[in-house]
Amino acid sequence: MIERQCVVLGLLVGFTVVWNPSVLPAEPYELSKNDVMDPKAVISTDISLFGVKLGDPESKAVDILVNEKIPGVVAEQEATFILLRDQRKPTGPMAGVRILDGKVDLIFINNRFAYKTRGILRNVLNSESPDDIRKLLGKEDYGDENVMGAVLNYEKQGILVNYLGKDVNIEFTLPR
Repeated sequence: MIERQCVVLGLLVGFTVVWNPSVLPAEPYELSKNDVMDPKAVISTDISLFGVKLGDPESKAVDILVNEKIPGVVAEQEATFILLRDQRKPTGPMAGVRILDGKVDLIFINNRFAYKTRGILRNVLNSESPDDIRKLLGKEDYGDENVMGAVLNYEKQGILVNYLGKDVNIEFTLPR
């Protein structure tokens, strides 16, 4: 009888741990679709660029970003990068990924991608100053600010923001 109660109690405890919503992973944040406004919800491992996430194999990144046609986007692979350019103004990359050791290890976007981005990151890409970025994302873990611009590193979230006047770049890597 005691063994049966222990088994039932063990199953209940296991069920509670498995179905506890606080331990479930966050919802994915597709940069071109989801409208996430909570800065704590923006974590690099939950970010995807047209369906490509950090850690995805090179074959998936090439299939989605290069082989499939994304409306309004021109894609090309250069060395370890897959660069996405705006078809209307292909002056420079607006987003892309870096592939290292056969896997996506970096996703980046810049202010040219702001019109496609949703949520808080659109506001970051359109920021007028490093202080505007801090108001949106909070105080960075560490960074550097000088007359040329600022680097704001949100290391625990895997986000690095480079602010250079009108040019704003956001890099997503695995959190440390």
